Amino acid sequence: MKAKGFTLLAAAILAWPVLAREEAGRETAPQFPDGLEIMREVEENQRATTDSSFNRMQLSTCRFGVSDNRITCAERPRVKALESVGKNYGPEGFDSRSVTIVLEPADERGIGLLSYVYDDAARQNESWIYLSALGRVKRIASGNSDEESETASLFGSEFTTEDTDTGKLEQYAITVLEETTESGREVWVIELIPDEDRARETRYGRIVNYVDKERLVSLRSDLYDQYGNEIKRMLASRVEQLDGIWMARSLTMMNLVTNRLSNMAFLEIHTGVDVDDEVLTQRTLTDVAFRETRLQAIRSQVE
Repeated sequence: MKAKGFTLLAAAILAWPVLAREEAGRETAPQFPDGLEIMREVEENQRATTDSSFNRMQLSTCRFGVSDNRITCAERPRVKALESVGKNYGPEGFDSRSVTIVLEPADERGIGLLSYVYDDAARQNESWIYLSALGRVKRIASGNSDEESETASLFGSEFTTEDTDTGKLEQYAITVLEETTESGREVWVIELIPDEDRARETRYGRIVNYVDKERLVSLRSDLYDQYGNEIKRMLASRVEQLDGIWMARSLTMMNLVTNRLSNMAFLEIHTGVDVDDEVLTQRTLTDVAFRETRLQAIRSQVE
């Protein structure tokens, strides 16, 4: 009995350093905030800057290369001038509707995109594009939808409708991986993995966001396919305050497969604009006289 007692005591003594190290590891493990709550705040800020809004944007697309650690266009970019009107809906303002019209180049003037975005995972987002050359509206597919419609590219750019959507966060497993720096700012690195339902609707198998801790803006998003390959990367810059909310006035989407990039620069941002619900319908896409009358009424509010 004595020998057995000694053996048990010795084993306990030998195990103590290991247990102590494990306990110390648990005590010193970083405690990160809830990733879902952070992403909700990021999206809430995004919605606040697009509610009852009128924006003017410039969309540039080119093939890119890297020289001296700088990303540059390897060809003359294709540049488009756009106007956009948006408004939030729903009891909590989590849904949104927006219409975007191409002003230039002249041969694309009048091409328009109408988008309805729903926070509820049970409702699929809806987007329609009007091609002036064809004179008709086509439904745009969302994510990996099999429905017969145009591709999800925004006006031939590397952005898709999914890249600019908000909502449906409950369809992701969201984890704060670490704290680091990005563009000289302290950030949380937040991973989003789609659940089974979302995986059937999205082009991305994993998203990693670098969220500015202070300003709650995603400064970088790494987008991976279903096989774990990084296929796109979005970079945000010119982060400024608008009505007390931080937002990026320049978004660059890099397609790492095709070596093409698109930059969306927000030249003018106006919120608190009176937006008639009728503006955010397919009539704005198809009826030129109606569209110009309503858009001019909105322009007069900000000029």
